[in-house]
Amino acid sequence: MALRSLLLLALPCLVAATAPGCKIRITSKGLDLVKQEGLRFVEQELEHISIPDLHGKEGQFHYNISQVKVMALHLALSDLHFQPQQHIAFNINNASISLRFRRQLLYWFFYDVGSINASAHGVHVHTALKLSKDRVGRLKISNITCNASIARMQAGFSGTLRKVYEFLGLFLTTGMRFVLNQQICPALNHAGLVLLNSLLDTVPVRNPVDEHVGIDYSLLSDPVVTWDTLDMDFKGMFFYQEAENQTLVNKGERPVITETERMVYVAFSEYFFDSAMFSYFQAGVLTMEFQGDQVPKDLEVLLRATFFGSILMMSPAVVDAPLRMVLQVVTPPRCTIRPTGTAVSVNAVLNISLVPAGQPAVQLSSMSMEARLSAKVMLRQKALQVQLDLRRFRIYSKQSALESLALFSLQTPLKTLLQLTVMPIINERTRKGVQIPLPEGMDFTKEVVTNHLGYITVGADLHFSKGLREVIEKYRPAQPSTPSPVA
Repeated sequence: MALRSLLLLALPCLVAATAPGCKIRITSKGLDLVKQEGLRFVEQELEHISIPDLHGKEGQFHYNISQVKVMALHLALSDLHFQPQQHIAFNINNASISLRFRRQLLYWFFYDVGSINASAHGVHVHTALKLSKDRVGRLKISNITCNASIARMQAGFSGTLRKVYEFLGLFLTTGMRFVLNQQICPALNHAGLVLLNSLLDTVPVRNPVDEHVGIDYSLLSDPVVTWDTLDMDFKGMFFYQEAENQTLVNKGERPVITETERMVYVAFSEYFFDSAMFSYFQAGVLTMEFQGDQVPKDLEVLLRATFFGSILMMSPAVVDAPLRMVLQVVTPPRCTIRPTGTAVSVNAVLNISLVPAGQPAVQLSSMSMEARLSAKVMLRQKALQVQLDLRRFRIYSKQSALESLALFSLQTPLKTLLQLTVMPIINERTRKGVQIPLPEGMDFTKEVVTNHLGYITVGADLHFSKGLREVIEKYRPAQPSTPSPVA
């Protein structure tokens, strides 16, 4: 019983210690780019603050303030920075807001209707956005703390009752400053918890890659924030869609990112690539067949000459039957990442047979193949692409050394077949790439790939292919109801 309790207590620690297949670091330079786009977004949100009507009376003075509109917003000093352990802080200092509203005033027997221009000065807003992993593993803004203050407010009056307005102006502006101050933080809370979270919803978490395989980009833990960086550990595991709940144990190296010079860094471990190849192996798509005219003529002549004796001994009647070659990967390929490069090891079987019409196939040979491919990893916009090149190739027979010796003459022609026929098909598939977990409208530029022991890192800058407002408007939730007037 005690042992069971100890294991249950240790389980969360074991889960937290799971190495990520993919890791992303956003640096302060990347945050600076987000600041430029985010500042425009905040300005637009504050310009559309919904301010309730203000009405009441003070002695013989009756007033009604309505149709309040923000005419201009001047954010003189703003700052966006990381704040340990899980926060991003956004501060606005000494800003000003220009307003225009409709007045209805009654003072004794004087009644007046018109517009008033007002301005708020010394506007200070301090917000902290807490970043967390939600229940499905997506990055979310889980909480916002906000403090706003307005130092002073002025109103300009004109008309025959200007002196009366100026006398009562302090009362009006004090009320309007209170109402305006009460609306800033709710507007920013809605912008963060609703609108920015709708943007984070565009980050892929568990999506299909193609008709066979999907990828799991769920966060393993809450993001870690320092004064200069934001680090996120993703599961980074491919899965066969018909066995999507199956998990491949991660035995790869834990990616380590130490650089801070670029806007963003993405790291991929051997596990990331191994899970992809394991999933495609499970899907049964690592098999290729060449028959008849699909077999190069020179290779067909060589194969018929090599196995001519076998054909005569087994079934002379099928000597002119079409030739068929079936290449099948027998174990999941494995990826090896070293500082000198990235390689993929493949073990396969090549079955060669004759397929006479209306008769069972006649197998001529079943040979084992070992291949080593070099892999060039690239990042284009948000797609991780891999280009493979055949480097080493060996065929042999498991039955006898003598038969392996007889197959030696086929090694060069078969390698040529792989290079000219098989590799282009594979690279056509890998060129499509897999999406990296970034929000919609944000892409990578100026990518630089670096190999390490057991993982690779890609350093890049960020680029907004779509404006933040454009993406948010695309996914904007329904607007809340209009607030009721405030007395």
